[in-house]
Amino acid sequence: MARAKILFLTEQSVRHQEAAVAAAPPECSIVVLPHTPRDVVLADLPAADFLISERRGALDEQLITAGTRLRLIQRLGSLTYDIDLAAARRAQIPVCAMPVPGCLLAAEHMVMQMLALVKRLNEVTAIANAAGSWGRPARRTDENTFAYNWSRRTNIGALSGCTIAILGFGEIGVELARRLAAFRPAQILYYKRQRLPVAVEVELAITYAEPETLYARADILCNLLPYTPATDRLLNATVFARMKAGAFLVSCGSGSVIDERALADAVRGGHLAGAALDTFEWEPLRPDNPLLPLARDPAQNVLLTAHVAAGAPRSHEISTPRRAADFENVRRVLAGQPLVGQVA
Repeated sequence: MARAKILFLTEQSVRHQEAAVAAAPPECSIVVLPHTPRDVVLADLPAADFLISERRGALDEQLITAGTRLRLIQRLGSLTYDIDLAAARRAQIPVCAMPVPGCLLAAEHMVMQMLALVKRLNEVTAIANAAGSWGRPARRTDENTFAYNWSRRTNIGALSGCTIAILGFGEIGVELARRLAAFRPAQILYYKRQRLPVAVEVELAITYAEPETLYARADILCNLLPYTPATDRLLNATVFARMKAGAFLVSCGSGSVIDERALADAVRGGHLAGAALDTFEWEPLRPDNPLLPLARDPAQNVLLTAHVAAGAPRSHEISTPRRAADFENVRRVLAGQPLVGQVA
């Protein structure tokens, strides 16, 4: 009996593609089409039993009807605005959407980074751990006896009222915007190469802006750009100089998008109020990284984490177990079980 065929559309790197292939159900064959021209996808669709779309463009009526054998269309991600759901219903092909677990975790990590910066977490934890008296005796606390802000720190703020800008708005950006809404920022700006439909912008409470506008208006600039030759050290001294005085930079995008020496200079010189990075130009982090001395000085408000934003619940690597969820609904179709996350 011939194995069921999975067509996997993706814009992810080879390393991610290999992990996805390894996680596919053994009773299926899988064809990965990265950055593939439309005519090639159309040619492959008639032989496909399952179509998985990961960070890949529109699935219109022509593509859907070409999949005459399709038993499932699976979007890896939570947005389906670019899938013709009506065409899928007419073709009686179920469509499911599944938020990517690593993207959910990365979005949470970025919220943590922002809170750590605006609350000056490095500095205030260092003060608490030092257990200094700050010129006043310690007294046992009750409802009227306490020493609020005994170190007399200032510039401890909030996300509420901030303008937050997301540079590179993929699945992590979507989940980040959803989580930020609870903090009531003044505005969430975003930039991606192809602007989202207005209806999606309204749903996510986001406003499109070009990069130069993001740099100029952001109280917090979030880097989620992938690495390409065009983004290599894109965030450099010129960009940092264009940012608002006192702004913050947080990054879970590619490490090589940031000129780390220029960032260190911008923080040390006081133009930027702090930075939080989870990814770096060289990994593991090298001892000569220019941000390390700042991270070791609590007063500088620099937070570095060891490329863990996407979490590691069961495996420390980008590995087969982490990608197994991509194929959950494929396994359910093969087993005759109800689908998860069905939208059409």
